Amino acid sequence: MTIQGSFQILSVMAILLALAIPLGVYIYRVFTGRRSWFEPAVAPVERVLYRLIGVDPTVEMDWKAYIKSLLLLNFVMLLFAFLTLRIMGHLPVNPDHVPSMPWALAFNTAASFTTNTDWQNYAGGSQMTYFGQMFPIVFLQFTSAATGLVSAIAFLRALANSRSKNLGNFWVDIIFALTRIMLPIAFVSAIVLIALGVPETFLGSQTAHTLQGATQIIHRGPVAALEAIKQLGTNGGGFFNTNSAHPFENPNALSNVIEILLMGLVSTALVTTFGMFLKNRKMAIVLYVFLTSLLLIGAFVVYGSEAAGNPILTHLLGIRGPNMEGKEVAYGLPLTSMFVSSTTAYSTGAVDAMHDSLTPLGSMVPFAFMMFNMVFGGKGVGILNIILFLIITVFLSGLMVGRTPEIFGKKIEAKEIKLATFALLVHPFVILVPTAIALLTKTGVASMGNPGFQGFSEVLYAFTSGAANNGSAFAGLNGDTTFYNIAIGLVMMFGRYVSIIAMLAIAGLLTMKPIIPASSGTLRTDTFSFGWVFMAVVFIVGALTFFPALSLGPIATQIQMWSLHLAH
Repeated sequence: MTIQGSFQILSVMAILLALAIPLGVYIYRVFTGRRSWFEPAVAPVERVLYRLIGVDPTVEMDWKAYIKSLLLLNFVMLLFAFLTLRIMGHLPVNPDHVPSMPWALAFNTAASFTTNTDWQNYAGGSQMTYFGQMFPIVFLQFTSAATGLVSAIAFLRALANSRSKNLGNFWVDIIFALTRIMLPIAFVSAIVLIALGVPETFLGSQTAHTLQGATQIIHRGPVAALEAIKQLGTNGGGFFNTNSAHPFENPNALSNVIEILLMGLVSTALVTTFGMFLKNRKMAIVLYVFLTSLLLIGAFVVYGSEAAGNPILTHLLGIRGPNMEGKEVAYGLPLTSMFVSSTTAYSTGAVDAMHDSLTPLGSMVPFAFMMFNMVFGGKGVGILNIILFLIITVFLSGLMVGRTPEIFGKKIEAKEIKLATFALLVHPFVILVPTAIALLTKTGVASMGNPGFQGFSEVLYAFTSGAANNGSAFAGLNGDTTFYNIAIGLVMMFGRYVSIIAMLAIAGLLTMKPIIPASSGTLRTDTFSFGWVFMAVVFIVGALTFFPALSLGPIATQIQMWSLHLAH
């Protein structure tokens, strides 16, 4: 680790906060009916869209109607993506004559992009047509991100409402999310990426002849459009198999910084939006301090671990220096470490380094961030998971001090706690149970690229990534089998929709309750003392649920590395 490298990490985080806080104010204005920057340009388009889908924008929805509309749209998107991928080999804009996807892979891909996970069991440059990249993939990268965003907005309205059953209009919210937030930022970002060298073309692949006389197929396509929304929408995935380590997706260190900023922008901004809905600026500050600290700690753990290198190489071969296996030299170790931490903290899933090549201690960071699933988190669902942990913390704190639990002026009763506990337990269940099943089957074990503890880590990482709707891979597991395509596809869907449904059900219960003024008996949540308790609950829950599994994976591998033993 160097001072210069540390300054790079801190600078990126400072720039991100400087951009995100005003964006959070803007998001609040958009979803509370205040005049916004893009309203004059997009309002006529929005009115046309309302007519096309037959929606009255003045009609409000309760939580049940909101969930029904959300699930209906997501089911239609899933079906559209699956059918398109099954026939894409016969559709236009296919200059490289890529065939259609097999049914299991098509299901996995459709589920992945509909749930904002973007896990890929295919090689984008060679197994996906341009039509497939632009329509089901890019389309879903916009709409799935918008789905998560509006789920959070609906919950925030419930906290701000008093004795009102309405959470807003889902169709209006999702159109606002697309036209006033996602599309304008993605459009500008794509132009910037094109200027930095990211291609945007419909021409087919090119054949190049190397100096050694070999031939190489160079794939290209409309990359910039996908890359912009891939990062902005915390989607992940990649146009090419090597993802954001590919020079056509991420040409240099500057583009690497821009992509880190894009993946964190909206999720970080929603903390400000959260504070504004509650009319509690201090609550937002407390969350910013603790969540930013967690993200930076993660980045520095990765940086320090990778900079220290592998002691086995030093012992056997006398090689000293940082662990550069699986990393792109052009980005540098500090920015690579920040990317590794950000892509799992923000549940994005894009990678500019192969996580299977990280040192075991370095790989613990992406594991932990996906298992916590609330270090800022994904688009919208991140703030929902933060609120989920806040509810659990308030309940436990209330039990300890003998007070009726309240959060943001709303009483927390048995129904809310049961739903919150259910949502909390679903996450480890859909990670640990499928991992155990995979390791008990010959098919599951046969896909492991490494033996022993590292192979276990590959399987655990795959289901953790799917459940957290992250989409990054350890890059050692062969996931393109019928077993993993179906298993991970189902995990992604349970990980996405069970928690959203449970949290919106809690929102429906809270929105009907009156806002109780704070009193001397109120347990304040906007203090740093409560913030420490909140962090303690997160770590205790994480340790109780995931430490045994981690002990068989990266922790065991780290002990092997310290003891200078090779895996076998």
